[in-house]
Amino acid sequence: MKFSVVIPNWNGLSLLKKNFKRVLAVGADEVIVSDDNSKDGSLEYIKKKYPRVKLIPHKRLGFAGNVNRGVEAAKHEIVILLNLDVIPRKDLLESLKEDFQDPTVFAVSFNEINSPKLSWTKGYFLKGYIIHAAGKKTKTPHETFWASGGSGAFRKSMWERLGGFDESFKFYWEDIDICYRAQKRGWKCLWDPRAKVVHKHESTFKKLRKSYVSLIQERNQLLFIWKNLTAPKLMPKHIVGIFYRLKNPGYLKVVLAALIKLPGLIPKRLKEQEEAIISDRKILNL
Repeated sequence: MKFSVVIPNWNGLSLLKKNFKRVLAVGADEVIVSDDNSKDGSLEYIKKKYPRVKLIPHKRLGFAGNVNRGVEAAKHEIVILLNLDVIPRKDLLESLKEDFQDPTVFAVSFNEINSPKLSWTKGYFLKGYIIHAAGKKTKTPHETFWASGGSGAFRKSMWERLGGFDESFKFYWEDIDICYRAQKRGWKCLWDPRAKVVHKHESTFKKLRKSYVSLIQERNQLLFIWKNLTAPKLMPKHIVGIFYRLKNPGYLKVVLAALIKLPGLIPKRLKEQEEAIISDRKILNL
């Protein structure tokens, strides 16, 4: 079993200098840096310091598009996605080799050992919305609602069948979206406590305005629901939930931001209705 590592980069030179050697120490068969039009000398640094690393430069696409370009360039079936602020243990590949022996496994999320409250997740339908929360850490692999797009491994053949990350999300919820779609096709997502990493949460997202990031997060939650929630009895409850949240005047901006994306969402929703073999109610334990 061979592995490709894909690292999305956007003006992350300082993190490359701090963490990149630890990524190479994992011993993957291929390392790719997908660059989202950085202006801080990141590409020049990689070219000079690590000439064997494959570079995929492109125009500004946002996180989801940046990751997609990296995965497209990957040669191997198992693709490890690592944000620049994630430091893997040297033995990361050993447990993944075992996990992906199961042909129904789509993704494996890593154990962020410096975050004791983060583990496998479960999905809920609550007050008209799909939300998620972490379960208690286990000593063995556990099925999870989603695998992290910045700290996880994915099966490329399934990724391609799903069309990769939905780039209309830009960032946030794109990894939940692809994992939910995978589960509706009968594929598994796991969290593996043996796949250990340290996530320092120094993401370049912190350079963005907090108000903008919050708007995108809440907008994408709506896009996720409108695209994927196809159970007839749940959608009316979701609409009620929207009106409840609109009691907060600021939420109108979130709904309008999502409505702008609605025309492009409709064909994707129809595709999910056609290809899903597992119901929303089963995934959400309803």
